[in-house]
Amino acid sequence: MNPTEILKNEHRVIEQVLDCLEAMVKGCAATGRLDRQAAKDAVDFFRTFADGCHHAKEETHLFPAMEARGFARESGPVAVMLSEHEQGRAHLRAMDGAIEEACAGDPAALARFVNHAQAYISLLRHHIEKEDHCLFPMADQALSGGDQLALLEAFESVETHAPGTHERYLGIAGALAARWGVPQSAAAGGAASHRGTCGCKH
Repeated sequence: MNPTEILKNEHRVIEQVLDCLEAMVKGCAATGRLDRQAAKDAVDFFRTFADGCHHAKEETHLFPAMEARGFARESGPVAVMLSEHEQGRAHLRAMDGAIEEACAGDPAALARFVNHAQAYISLLRHHIEKEDHCLFPMADQALSGGDQLALLEAFESVETHAPGTHERYLGIAGALAARWGVPQSAAAGGAASHRGTCGCKH
């Protein structure tokens, strides 16, 4: 398995939780209420697994390797991905900041949560599509066999979290899928098999 395949497997798990967040938002529209624990679990998953682990591998290792092969950091596909990572973080901060007031019955806070969740879902789905079908093929073509091996080793070395953290977040993804009736991604097994590559930062 090459580095971009590991990242693609993680994409499938992230998409699973995006589907859960979308179901949560639909539930808000139907009931006018937000499931506090599910919302906090989803934000925690996206912050720790999607951003602290997955995006960190890209920003710390993949993108610099691509830059070394001629891709500019200030323009082009790498710059777009970095900008979208920052946009996603802003939406997560807004969602997190709205949860308590939304669950206390504040309709404006509920609307903020829903609006930022919808924007985040759209952003990440398009972001993942661009990476899977554009950026990653570019990387696979540009990076040498030695580059690929070095990336795999770098991914393996990013173990900065407490033991069991990667499995914990795969478990959260599974629990959210069960809660919202979302099919579980078969790629979760591939992500689990590379748990040592997870550089989750809290």
